[in-house]
Amino acid sequence: MRSQNPVDVFIIGGGPAGLAAAIAARRRGLSVAVADGAIPPIDKPCGEGLLPDGVEALRELGITVPANVCQPFRGIRFVSGNQKVEAVFPRGPAYGIRRTVLHRILVDHAADAGVSMLWQTSVGGLNRQGVLLANSFVPARWIVGADGSSSRVRRWAGLDRHQKKETRFGFRRHYRVAPWSDFMELHWTNDSHENDSQIYVTPVGPDEICVALVSSNPHLRLDAALADFPELAARLEHAEAASSERGAITVSRRLHHVYRDNIALIGDASGGVDAITGEGLCLGFRQAALLADSLAHDNLARYEFEHRRLLRRPAMMSGLMLLTGRYPRLRQHAMQVFESSPRSFARMLALHVGDGSTRDHIANGISFGWRLLTA
Repeated sequence: MRSQNPVDVFIIGGGPAGLAAAIAARRRGLSVAVADGAIPPIDKPCGEGLLPDGVEALRELGITVPANVCQPFRGIRFVSGNQKVEAVFPRGPAYGIRRTVLHRILVDHAADAGVSMLWQTSVGGLNRQGVLLANSFVPARWIVGADGSSSRVRRWAGLDRHQKKETRFGFRRHYRVAPWSDFMELHWTNDSHENDSQIYVTPVGPDEICVALVSSNPHLRLDAALADFPELAARLEHAEAASSERGAITVSRRLHHVYRDNIALIGDASGGVDAITGEGLCLGFRQAALLADSLAHDNLARYEFEHRRLLRRPAMMSGLMLLTGRYPRLRQHAMQVFESSPRSFARMLALHVGDGSTRDHIANGISFGWRLLTA
């Protein structure tokens, strides 16, 4: 078996997190190769919203999303039965963007940065010296697993032990219809906690929306779920489908460790939060910048420490949102609080996208909790 030229960083997985890590590492002057068995652009069912903190994280990697390939939206609206609350992002708009379009942007930036990309390339194994491909071995100083929630790299490295794991199921379809608002909408069902579900509606173009279902029921599909969302179903009744329904798994996972020796994990491979937060892409981009800095300073222990810090806020928001999803009466009380005090919802949204001080958010959380208990 022949040996290829060595690289500083070999990344297994060419999704957004892997490509972001490659771009960030190149900006640090490291040589980088990325291997993935797919052909770009790679699609993945998701809500297709890039929240303001994700837009900022991309910008810090030197990437600006062109205005002609995305649809800005200015806030988030919660809809639960007859109750509706909304708030505007405190710092700039979010973008609705097709996953394939975002992937192509990242691929082009990685190529321009000098990343060696090995598409349709299967990785058969790894060791501390490098990565085993089908017919060759690539020596690498660092190996990064960016191969998703079912990561083989995580298993190979013995990093599968976790403190918490929760799985839900998502299904997505696009519709050719003009967005009816400049908000991303999150619709809540009033079903029991055994079968809680939510539907996202994200504007991704002037005449296209992305509709994504997330549920604890692996058998629930979008058409059947819409029966529990009559207002949304009425809006989509005569809309033309712009894509077929596609499914994916969303996993909330907190690992004991995200590195061992010279192997590190990033993105969904490194744990993550439920898709209900919309924070998966931002987390991957933030982790990419952190990982590149840690590799440049030969300090993966720092990466693990800061990785845990990055997960705290999204994990907390995920827990709160899933809790209100499982218990309709609790959500009804929360919506009543938000309706009576719109500033509370605006502050909660600010916390969600990482805006404001920790002290402000603690004070807001105490105030909201008191209002919720006395509603």
